[in-house]
Amino acid sequence: MADSIMSKAATMEIPINSNGDTGTLTEDDSLEQDLQQVMVSGPNLNETSIVSGGYGGPAGGIIPTSTIKGPAVRFNPDYLDRRRAPAPGPDIRMKSRGVSLPKSQSAASRLAQHPDQHPGSSNHNTSNSTEEVTRGVAVEKLDSVKKWGINTYKCTKQMFSERFGRGSRTVDLELEAQIDVLRETKSKYENILRLATALISHFQSMVQTQQALGDTFTDLSQKSPELQDEFGYNAETQKLLCKNGEALLGAINFFVSSINTLVNKTMEDTLMTIKLYENARLEFDAYRSDLEELSLGPRDAATMVRIEMAQHDYQIHRDKYERLRSDVTIKLKFLEENKVKVMHKQLLLFHNAISAYFAGNQQQLEQTLIQFNVKLKPPGSDKPSWLEEQ
Repeated sequence: MADSIMSKAATMEIPINSNGDTGTLTEDDSLEQDLQQVMVSGPNLNETSIVSGGYGGPAGGIIPTSTIKGPAVRFNPDYLDRRRAPAPGPDIRMKSRGVSLPKSQSAASRLAQHPDQHPGSSNHNTSNSTEEVTRGVAVEKLDSVKKWGINTYKCTKQMFSERFGRGSRTVDLELEAQIDVLRETKSKYENILRLATALISHFQSMVQTQQALGDTFTDLSQKSPELQDEFGYNAETQKLLCKNGEALLGAINFFVSSINTLVNKTMEDTLMTIKLYENARLEFDAYRSDLEELSLGPRDAATMVRIEMAQHDYQIHRDKYERLRSDVTIKLKFLEENKVKVMHKQLLLFHNAISAYFAGNQQQLEQTLIQFNVKLKPPGSDKPSWLEEQ
């Protein structure tokens, strides 16, 4: 009888919590905690009994396992920490009774209260600002292309109307005459520049030939004793002509350089301003014709708005036309004064240098170069040095 009672007591389940109290843990909680203990520390085979029968079975059904040797049991201190109760959370029973609980500050609420501390918010704002800037640039480009298309269409229409005699154009007779004279003068000066450049090329070839001829005479005078004096005289003459020819080349090069600056820089700058003036005149006439066409049409509300816009554009292009016309007038005046001053000096230099050279007056030729501040280049200065050739 006593063995039967002991067998029943051995198989009964007594719930025990972490503090050693009984009756406070539910059946599911105790089962879960026992499973966790088994997973962490392993089964305690030294203190386990294998029950082969149910309650009330014979005592022989209990097999003590103290004699079974198994793995050693190790104490795990982390298990006690996991067995401790978690942090208190909201109780469902308290909510059902109507008791208000303080709200916990979750991660979402903290991000909502401090959006500037979120690492992705700055990147999001930066991307938005970049998109806005890109969109603004695209809109500006689209507007500029639209304005350019409208302006090109109106100017092309005005140009064809003038060419076929259907449209009127604004003409300044005095200014147009000065522009024609400038273009004709530039063409003639370009011809002078081309001929003077050809003269330099031919004359330089002659000077090089004279220099080679003088060197040959000098060599023959040393190798021909019977003709030493005759070869010597000719060698000295050719060397003198070569020296005077280099002086004349220096004067002509200075003349060509000054004419080139006058034609390809000063006149060209004035002609560029004239081109801008002519484009402004075409735009002004195009918007003027557009305003005249709108003024002849009906005067409803929409047309009046278009007339006001056309009047505004007409005024803008008129101011531009007047400003460029004034610039062209001033530049033409200064160009004429500069041209007279430069050509007076250069023509006098050219005449004196040519006359002195062909008259054989070496002293006058040198004085001419000094008078006009012409500096001669030393022989061989045009050739690059051996350092530059490397």
